[in-house]
Amino acid sequence: MTIDAMGKYFQDLNEEIKDCPDDEIIVNNCNGQRYIGSGLENKVLRINGVPGNALGAYLNNCSIYINGNAQDATGDTMNSGRIFIYGNSGDATGYAMRGGAIYIKGNVGYRAGVHIKSYKELKPVIIIGGRSGNFLAEYQAGGVIVLLNLDNLKNPAGDFIANGMHGGEIYIRNADKDALNLSSRLLSGQAEDGEILSISKNIEEFCLAFGFDYKTVISGSFLKITPDTQNPYKQLYVNN
Repeated sequence: MTIDAMGKYFQDLNEEIKDCPDDEIIVNNCNGQRYIGSGLENKVLRINGVPGNALGAYLNNCSIYINGNAQDATGDTMNSGRIFIYGNSGDATGYAMRGGAIYIKGNVGYRAGVHIKSYKELKPVIIIGGRSGNFLAEYQAGGVIVLLNLDNLKNPAGDFIANGMHGGEIYIRNADKDALNLSSRLLSGQAEDGEILSISKNIEEFCLAFGFDYKTVISGSFLKITPDTQNPYKQLYVNN
């Protein structure tokens, strides 16, 4: 089914998508409508245009393809599925997501991956092709964030990376560790072969979707970042 979103109120558009019996839905002329795909299950959604905030919130086992940019809070608290963004994504991409994967061909805004967490057997993944704004992985509690840095910048992560991080992993390709200005509460070092292998399937999926050469990308140098302890900020809030 194909839906023309031109001029449609966001609630009307979302009801039309949810009521559609087809397994695959194409949305044309999307122009900032919010909450598209929120809570959607077992569908393939292809969006031509720019969806609004909270695209794919609480997503369950869906694949969403955005042929353009996405705005803020894409994948908010998503449970499972895949979101592919063929442009850039706004602030708080993947906010509190607890499963599935978000792939961004270009850049993301501030606070990408804020409060991302693992939940039982679910381990969310965010892969960013370009650079991120400040506060990448703020309060990260689980899951994996990969900054591929395809432009090979010395610092593709901005300031305050992993501020308050207490779980999960971050991988940054071809960056200058000193230029990242990492907190003393973080551990960092060259990723080992087995660690790179653990993210290789997601990187391959990213490359296949966006037309990058997988061998070139995976052969880069990956810096791995983790928190120094399971709860490095406990002493700031607990008197013991």
